[in-house]
Amino acid sequence: MNFKSFLITVVTVLSAVNTFAQANILNAKSPEEIGVRTEAQIAIDNDQALPYGYVDDRDILFSKMTWEKVVLDERANFPLYYPIDTNNIGSDRRSLYDVLMKNIKNGNIENIYDDSYFTTKRTLKDIEAALSKVDTTELGIEQLNAGEELSGEYIDRRDITAADITEYRVKGLWYFDKRQAEMKYRLLGIAPVSPDVNFIDEEEPDLVELFWVFFPDARDVLHEAKSFNNENSAIPFSFDHLLNSRRFHGYVYQEENVQGDRKINEYVSQNALMQLLESDRIKTKIRDFELDMWTY
Repeated sequence: MNFKSFLITVVTVLSAVNTFAQANILNAKSPEEIGVRTEAQIAIDNDQALPYGYVDDRDILFSKMTWEKVVLDERANFPLYYPIDTNNIGSDRRSLYDVLMKNIKNGNIENIYDDSYFTTKRTLKDIEAALSKVDTTELGIEQLNAGEELSGEYIDRRDITAADITEYRVKGLWYFDKRQAEMKYRLLGIAPVSPDVNFIDEEEPDLVELFWVFFPDARDVLHEAKSFNNENSAIPFSFDHLLNSRRFHGYVYQEENVQGDRKINEYVSQNALMQLLESDRIKTKIRDFELDMWTY
C-alpha cells in the first residue's frame, strides 16, 4: 500500500468515526438531544458516497455479467435483513428494504424497473399490487350481500414488510481493468424478493421480484442509511459501502451467455447440489482470468 492509499484510508476511518456514531450521545443532557447535531457539526460533515472513477471501454480487457441471489437467512447477510421490528428501536436503524421503500415513496429514488435489464420503468402505483393485498372476509361478503355498507373490520389488508423479504437479487459486472491490472466488480442493480403477496400464507409460495433499482441511481440514499456493524457499533457500514465492497454472500444463478442469458436452473434442473457447483464454476472461471494474467 502506497502512502496516498494509506492516507485516504486513515481519513476515511476518522471521518467514519465522527459521522457514523450516534451523534451527540455522550454530550446529550436529555434523550431528545441524542442525534441532534449542531449547525457547525453539519457544516463540517461533508460525507458523500465515493464517486466511481471513469472507466474507458478500451480499458476493459475482460468482462462477465452475473446475477446473484443473496439469501437473507445466512448470517453473513443479516445486516441487509435486520431490523424487521422497528417499534422499539431508533429511527436511524432500518433494514435495506425499509430504506428502499421509504425513499421510493418520498421520491428520492425516482427510477424503478420491472426487470434487471432496466428496459421498462415502473411507478409506485404500478407495483402496489405486488406490495399489498386487500381482501374481504366472509362476514364482510355477507354484509355486502345483505345490502349493507362494508365495515372496516371485515377488510383484511396484508402488506409486504421487511420481515417477508427472503432474498435480494443483484446484478453486477466483473471486469478486468488493464490500466489498474486487476479484476473489479461494479454492482448495477438490486431487487428485493418476497413470496407472492396473494399466496403469502401458503406453505411454499412462489418468490417474486418486487422491483429492480438501478444501483448507481440510489447510491446517495444508501450512503446515508447505515447497517449494523456487529464488530463495532460505533462505526456502522453504509448500505452503499456494504454492497459495493461485497460484504455479503451470494450464489450466481445466471450469467450472460449465448443462450439468451439463461439461468442455471434452466439447464441444471431439480438438482440443488449441481446448481451450487455450477455457481462455483462460474465464480472460479472469473477469478481464474485474473490469476492467469500473472502466469508466465
